[in-house]
Amino acid sequence: MRNNIYSILRGKFLVSDDAFKNWRVIIFISVLAIVMIASSHSADQKVYEIAKMKNEVKELRSAFVDGRSKLMRLKMESSIIEKVAEDGIVISEIPPRKIKVKSSIPD
Repeated sequence: MRNNIYSILRGKFLVSDDAFKNWRVIIFISVLAIVMIASSHSADQKVYEIAKMKNEVKELRSAFVDGRSKLMRLKMESSIIEKVAEDGIVISEIPPRKIKVKSSIPD
């Protein structure tokens, strides 16, 4: 048992006669580890990108709501009256009437 541990620590399994099998396994495991690390980094990068996009969506939604509320205030009648009063236009005291046109086109 003790000799087996010392032979592993000294690396005899890498230089013995059947070392080619051991090297293949070590290289295969190393390649798998590299692929796993690359995949992990790629996933992390995508998570950061998703978080960044979520923040951007929140900012854009907030700007949209702000713009919509400004538009609502500008469309109010009192706001329009104030804006046109600066140009000297006032509200008519006489309410508007509908004009009905009867067509005289013969059938």
